[in-house]
Amino acid sequence: MSALLEIDNLQTVFSTGRGMLRAVDGVSIALNAGEVTGVVGESGCGKTMLALSILRLIPPNGRIQTGRIVFEGTDLLSLTEAEMRQKRGSDIGMIFQEPMTSLNPVLRVGEQIAEVVMLHRGLPRKQAQDESVRMLAEVGLPDPSRRAADYPHQLSGGMRQRVMIAIAMSCHPKLLLADEPTTALDVTVQAQILDLMAQLQKKNDMAVMLITHDLGVVARMAHRVAVMYAGRIVEMAAAADLFENPLHPYTKGLIESRPGACGKATSGNFKLKTIPGTVPSLYALPEGCRFSDRCDYASETCRHAEPSLEEVRTNHCVACVLHQKKIAG
Repeated sequence: MSALLEIDNLQTVFSTGRGMLRAVDGVSIALNAGEVTGVVGESGCGKTMLALSILRLIPPNGRIQTGRIVFEGTDLLSLTEAEMRQKRGSDIGMIFQEPMTSLNPVLRVGEQIAEVVMLHRGLPRKQAQDESVRMLAEVGLPDPSRRAADYPHQLSGGMRQRVMIAIAMSCHPKLLLADEPTTALDVTVQAQILDLMAQLQKKNDMAVMLITHDLGVVARMAHRVAVMYAGRIVEMAAAADLFENPLHPYTKGLIESRPGACGKATSGNFKLKTIPGTVPSLYALPEGCRFSDRCDYASETCRHAEPSLEEVRTNHCVACVLHQKKIAG
């Protein structure tokens, strides 16, 4: 099966007063139609910038230095800005992290959906307005005709997130990039949003890149998972395989640090496991493996040679000398 989206050796860099910062550093990943691929990692690891690179929405002081982003056989980096603008919204949709800052505060939510429909589907305004009401109903917003006339500040957080999903889905994209779609929502609303996304993904047979730091969300939604650390992918596997048999020490640390994975201490209290140390500064990355300073298994080889991402089991890739040595042996 050919991939809908193929990213090859992508490097996105930023020029700052402190020097060059590599936010995405040599990332390669493929997304298939009908699959949900989770991208997980700590804040600042490059997850959001990976999605913005796909859309070519990088802030002005950044640029894509190397790599290819091939969508349906076309390298997005070769398109003009006008051609890329047509891809955004029509073929590739995105749910941004914070709906209150992503929605226009002075436009009614129905108008914001209608604008996207007119731009990408060419519908006249009246039909576009009718379509906006239909989309609000499809994402489960109660009384969609009335809500279409509301401004963003009149809606709850869960309602605003549904509006963002309606905008992203209004042109039936083939690829959906969802950046922390349940952040700042309470648990009940989170579950509703995830159920809605799962229904729409299956109904439209979309490829979805689900960006999150919440492993519970990934376990519930994703078919495959890529784990990012300090700008690079350090492990990639089918979701079930990754959670049952994590290979990279960082992945193991993430899984064990979940509250549900904690063992019970003799005092009767749950003891939360943590990963020692801190994420390295992207301005001063270590010479070898970027996780070596926090890893219990690090050797001298790890401190001087950065491992590449290699397949060590069927469809299970890891960037760790420990496992690559085992396979070589």
